[in-house]
Amino acid sequence: MTDTTSPSETSQSNSCCGPDSASFFAYLILRVWLGLRAFVTGIEKFSATVTKEVPMGVEDGGVAIPGLVTEMKVKEYGFSHYQGVPQPLYEKLAEEPLMPGFALTLYSGVLGYALIAVGIMILAGIYSRIALLVSGLIWASLSVGLILLKEDAGIAWLGMHVALTVAALVLVKHNRFAVVESK
Repeated sequence: MTDTTSPSETSQSNSCCGPDSASFFAYLILRVWLGLRAFVTGIEKFSATVTKEVPMGVEDGGVAIPGLVTEMKVKEYGFSHYQGVPQPLYEKLAEEPLMPGFALTLYSGVLGYALIAVGIMILAGIYSRIALLVSGLIWASLSVGLILLKEDAGIAWLGMHVALTVAALVLVKHNRFAVVESK
């Protein structure tokens, strides 16, 4: 009796990750990148650079000199620092006739929270298709603001985010690790 399997079929069946491992790894890489991008971008909406007084010598790792202080700029995170849309950008968008003020206020208020939620959902594999769809819509909506402000470089960057999200949506059928997945 002769073996009818081709060499390529044999190598695929002997693969540790199955015949679609390349598609799975492609999706996994996109999932991690898109999830981290959304999550970290959302977290950064809660950051600010503040000036703090620190005792002299401490910033150099030395011994503090009593009574002498210096000002040092440090980055800190907190709910009090939240800005969904950075103030200079917000002011420019508020001047745009196609951008209703109430919509901009609402959008700015939820943007950071939405990015964090979507990032966690993508990373954890919670309703991956829905999370990727929302992620793509967020990137597309950010593009609208940049189109109004004629920020071509930013539009191109966000276009790449949309394209990567589309690729992840095409490859999501190869997702093997999900906490909750819709059918």
